[in-house]
Amino acid sequence: MYRYDTYDQTLVDERVAQFRDQMDRYLAGRLSEEEFRPLRLQNGLYIQRHAPMLRIAIPYGMLSSEQLRTLADITRRYDRGYGHFTTRQNLQLNWPKLEDVPEILAELAKVQMHAIQTSGNCIRNTTSDQFAGIAKDEVEDPRPWCELIRQWSTLHPEFAYLPRKFKIAVTGADHDRAAIQVHDIGVRLWHNDKGELRARVLAGGGLGRTPMVGDVVREDLPWQHLLTYLEACVRVYNQFGRRDNKFKARIKILVKALGIEEYRRRVEEEWAHLKDGPQTLTQAAVDNAKAHFPEPSRREVSEAAIVAYEQLRQNDRAFARFVTNNVTDHVVPGYKAVTLSLKRREHAPGDVTADQMDAIADLAEVFSFGEMRVTHEQNLVLSDVPVDEIEALWHKLQALGMANPTVGTLSDIICCPGGDYCSLANAVSIPIAQAIQERFEDLDFLYDLGPLDLNISGCMNACGHHHVGNIGILGVDKKGEEYYQVSLGGNSRDDASLGKILGPSFYREDVPDVIDKVLQVYVEQRHDDERFLDTYRRIGIKPFKERVYA
Repeated sequence: MYRYDTYDQTLVDERVAQFRDQMDRYLAGRLSEEEFRPLRLQNGLYIQRHAPMLRIAIPYGMLSSEQLRTLADITRRYDRGYGHFTTRQNLQLNWPKLEDVPEILAELAKVQMHAIQTSGNCIRNTTSDQFAGIAKDEVEDPRPWCELIRQWSTLHPEFAYLPRKFKIAVTGADHDRAAIQVHDIGVRLWHNDKGELRARVLAGGGLGRTPMVGDVVREDLPWQHLLTYLEACVRVYNQFGRRDNKFKARIKILVKALGIEEYRRRVEEEWAHLKDGPQTLTQAAVDNAKAHFPEPSRREVSEAAIVAYEQLRQNDRAFARFVTNNVTDHVVPGYKAVTLSLKRREHAPGDVTADQMDAIADLAEVFSFGEMRVTHEQNLVLSDVPVDEIEALWHKLQALGMANPTVGTLSDIICCPGGDYCSLANAVSIPIAQAIQERFEDLDFLYDLGPLDLNISGCMNACGHHHVGNIGILGVDKKGEEYYQVSLGGNSRDDASLGKILGPSFYREDVPDVIDKVLQVYVEQRHDDERFLDTYRRIGIKPFKERVYA
């Protein structure tokens, strides 16, 4: 994974010192709340319902065991002994003391971590595919390109105060696992018939109050121009994006208002001033970035070991369930990627205790070269596990409560912190997720349903990505009471779509019954091998609505 050079380390260390001085002045009363707010936000510090919240960057979702142990230590000393992994591959601390944040940032800097630009109206943490570098359908490893984008966007002087927050996602695979169509900018790397690397650039996607699927701005961009073209896209947004209304300030509103053709014309006009300029990528720059992501020294796994693994899978039903749902094929024969489930009813989705972090760090060193990935679904991945070690890993994950064989099922719920923590939330999210998991805990039933994304958000900011859940749940406020709105048909993958609202909202205690009725319709109406999304798209929303509101 990427390792800091002297420039990176100096930048992060100086940022820590700068924020320590800003915090001291704020606590001494020499900075007002209004003056301090943009300073803390660009260092990832929010003020939530009960306490400050610190969002820590995990660039493109990659973590080392050393970094995870540091996060565990920080949660013990400065928080309440746990952290929360988010849908954008970051980690949040929900209970740090305000005065401790500079010290936390100093501890992070020692292991090449930071909270720079994890909030505020700037370019946020670039996200990618959790299986980057090892996916069988990958045509280009997106991680070096994400790193180049990180370097370009960090403390960019033009883009420190954009009209609103700005998010970029990159994929290099045939199948999109990075949700590029619902980001401000999405990038898909591909090869043309000559084998030349190209980028397809989309703009104007996003969720929140006005959800939209992005449009293609440039279909066939040579790799050398990736950064200059991204700069042109953001410049047009920075110049013409609305600043008079924060609810209409995202790039999706600008693209919608101008139309994609006019937005594209303005980007091309701006790009004419940047193309072939100093930020044009060279082969040397790309090679330098790629050098940070070398292939690990994998031992060869024998054919006999592969056969034994398959036999164990056939003979042990519990192990087979784990493999089917939590183990992903690898580009190297004899290796797999293993997803660690962070979905247990006793914890909020995405929460991990300090002790679990330490244990996962140990597992990463034993089974996966000391590295792991954070997923959009709020789980963790060990990306390089030999098949003859998966059984041993499975047993250790069972002891940690992370072997739930439910990845990709209804129970693998994406969920924001909601009203239990967030000051913006209209309603709680975590208890809804727990109630659904309790109601639908039978594994045979979950497997019979097949792949199904259920996403929950506590407010219209959509941190739980409810718009793109096959089933989405949104907390809404009605005269001070918490209600829940259900939508169907969302999807964040290649054929991205936004869910359609089922109808009037429901009381909290009614939500599991509503989901049950939705699933009844699916089971009754589906054809062989149809996913929930397939059935919904074939029959439409009417049969679901009739059953739920009968």
